[in-house]
Amino acid sequence: MPDKLKLAFYWGAACGGCEIAVLDINEHILEVGAIAEILLWPVAVDGKYADIQALPDGSIDVAFVNGAIRNEDNLHLARLLRQKSKTVVAFGSCAHLGGIPGLANLSNRDEIFQRVYSDLAVNPAGIRPQAGTQVREGVLELPVFHNSVRPLAEVIDVDYYVPGCPPTPQMVLGAVNAIATGKLPERGAVIGAGHKTVCAECRRVKEEKKVKAFKRIATAIPEPERCMLEQGFICLGSVTRDGCGGRCLKANMPCRGCFGAPEDVADQGARFLSALATIIDANDPQEVADILGQVDDPVGYAYRFSLPASLLKRKAKQRITVAEVNHL
Repeated sequence: MPDKLKLAFYWGAACGGCEIAVLDINEHILEVGAIAEILLWPVAVDGKYADIQALPDGSIDVAFVNGAIRNEDNLHLARLLRQKSKTVVAFGSCAHLGGIPGLANLSNRDEIFQRVYSDLAVNPAGIRPQAGTQVREGVLELPVFHNSVRPLAEVIDVDYYVPGCPPTPQMVLGAVNAIATGKLPERGAVIGAGHKTVCAECRRVKEEKKVKAFKRIATAIPEPERCMLEQGFICLGSVTRDGCGGRCLKANMPCRGCFGAPEDVADQGARFLSALATIIDANDPQEVADILGQVDDPVGYAYRFSLPASLLKRKAKQRITVAEVNHL
C-alpha cells in the first residue's frame, strides 16, 4: 500500500469559512482520510506548531494556507509551511488576494488601534496590545500586528491558487483529486477557475441599458432575469474570473468578485470603476457626480477582495518610520 499523502491546513487572517469549506465536501472527507494524513489542521485536530518544526524540510506533500498575512504569527507559519512543504496552495480569497481583511489597508495600524482600543472601548488608560508584557509568571507575548494586510504570495512562493470566498466543495474535491493523481496544472495556475468572466457565462438578459441610479441589495429586490448591473445593482461579474457557476447570481445576488480578476486584467477594482462610469445615463458632470455619489463605498465594492493584491495595495496615509517598514 503506498504511503499516504501528508497534508497540512493553516488558518491565517480570515473568517474561518475556508476551513468549513473543507468540511462541506461532506462524506467525501472519508475519501480524503483514506489517501491522506493530516499533520496540521488547527480548527479540527490538536496539532502543535512544534511538531511541524520538527519535521524534515519538504516532508509535507501539500499545505493549504487560507487567510491573509496580518501579523507575525501568520508570517511565521506561512514561512514554516513553505519550508516543510513540497507544494503550497493559497486557498480562498484571503490567501489569494488579501480578501475582506485586506480592506483594513484603508487604515494603518495606529488608526486601527485608535478605533478599536480607544474610540469603541472603555479604556481610560489607553492600553494597546504589546508584543511582550511582563507579568509575575514571565512575559506574555502577542504576535506583532503588521501595518498592512498581504496576500500569501507576497511573503512566500506559492505553487497554486484556489479562489473563492469560500471555494466551492467541487473545487476542494477537484484540488484534492488533482494532487492525489498527480494531475496538477502548470505551477502558478488558479485551480478550479475558468478563463472567462462570470458575466460572459451569466444567462441574465443584457440590453446594454444605462442607469440613472444605483441600488442596494438591502433595500431593493432585483428582477431575477435581468442583468444586475443594468438594474443599478453593483455587480462585479464583468471583471471577475468564472468557475463558481454563478452561484450568487442564481440566488439573485450580485457577483461580489471573490474569484479575482480574469487573466487579462491587471487590477480588478480599477477595471470595474472604469466600467461603472460607462453605464451612467448622464452627460452633465454634476449629474454624473450625483449618480456616482449614490455608491456609498466605491472602494469597498470595487476592491472588496483584492485591495492588497491590487496596484494600489493600500491607502497612503502618512510617512512611516523605518521600524514600521519592517512590518509592512
